[in-house]
Amino acid sequence: MIEAKSLLSYALVVLGLFLIPGPAVLLTLARAIGSGRRVGVATGLGIATGDLCHSVMATLGLSAVLATSAIAFSVVKYAGALYLIYLGVRAFMEKGESLHLPAARPISAGQAFRQGILSEVLNPKTALFFLAFLPQFVHPEIGAAIPQFAVLGGIFVVMSAIYTSLLAVGAGYVGRWLTRHRGVGRWQGKIIGSVYLGLGLRLAFEKR
Repeated sequence: MIEAKSLLSYALVVLGLFLIPGPAVLLTLARAIGSGRRVGVATGLGIATGDLCHSVMATLGLSAVLATSAIAFSVVKYAGALYLIYLGVRAFMEKGESLHLPAARPISAGQAFRQGILSEVLNPKTALFFLAFLPQFVHPEIGAAIPQFAVLGGIFVVMSAIYTSLLAVGAGYVGRWLTRHRGVGRWQGKIIGSVYLGLGLRLAFEKR
């Protein structure tokens, strides 16, 4: 099973990614502000459910690759590291823009939940991210890969659900803070770029 130190590192990286005001964060805030906390929480839970779907698909796909060939899994793992480095460089180089909460018409909690699932499941960038991100923390040499993938995916989904729910509850305060600090979008690329670059380079240092 995965060591506690690796799990802690993984959780901290995931938390760092969540703290960057991305589309999921802004959508959750917009729903909560426009339709109330209950709808905001439902949106966040829908997004977390979409993440669960991506986690399951990544687990099945990557486990199938590993069952076929350990070398093929290593290739996928290195390719994922390169993809994260690419994302990091692109995010770091992009010119930041001021953040704006998207307009959101009032809807029911059920609609918000379903839309949250669809928006996350149908996002190909999220699928690619899971395929690149999870293998960096899986080590077949210490045990079966499927349980490791399941634990990592589960941690991501639970943290996503908790974080977005807290955002929805504090949407008024967070929304006002973002309104006063729209310039946060100008440096978020540098932060998330650094996180991605660190993840990508982590593998190279780990194998030495």
